[in-house]
Amino acid sequence: MATVDECRNVLEKMAGKVAKKSGDFDLEDGFERTLALELTDLGQAFNAKLSGGKLTDLLDGDAADAEVRVSLASDDLIALSKKELKPAKAFLTGKIKVKASVKDLAKLRKALKVD
Repeated sequence: MATVDECRNVLEKMAGKVAKKSGDFDLEDGFERTLALELTDLGQAFNAKLSGGKLTDLLDGDAADAEVRVSLASDDLIALSKKELKPAKAFLTGKIKVKASVKDLAKLRKALKVD
């Protein structure tokens, strides 16, 4: 099981990669979403804002008003970051659970796909 600090570091790196690629995806002006991520095995949550094509304000804790909710185990988050686990496979096998509108998923898919 990964630690909370390891997971936080991975999320901060992902946020940086999203910012670097922000010009590569087309999000409409004013598209802002709050994202919540739950690490099911650690009982830890994080939240962040997607605004202006950038993932910002990564904070510890849940966001009750989050439009996008993601839950997964800490080891799966680490495996995703190391490309040892493919996002589509993780989703299809239930390792990642996402609650969001279909419209939001379509818009966020490209923005959150980071190298």
